[in-house]
Amino acid sequence: MNQIELNISGMTCGHCQVGVTKALKGVPGVTDAHVDLKTGKAVVQGNAAPEQLVTAVVEEGYGAQVANP
Repeated sequence: MNQIELNISGMTCGHCQVGVTKALKGVPGVTDAHVDLKTGKAVVQGNAAPEQLVTAVVEEGYGAQVANP
């Protein structure tokens, strides 16, 4: 199982945080996702490809990129 950290942009409220969390958890292979509104970071557990995670967030209407290790 992998852990991937993403930088999320465009979130302004708790509703945004919930939407991004649901989008990430909906990606096949994700076992858990934690999104922090304050820091704009998401930590995802599982075996999903980073590109799939970014796509899921973008399709939800927010910006995302894989954080540098």
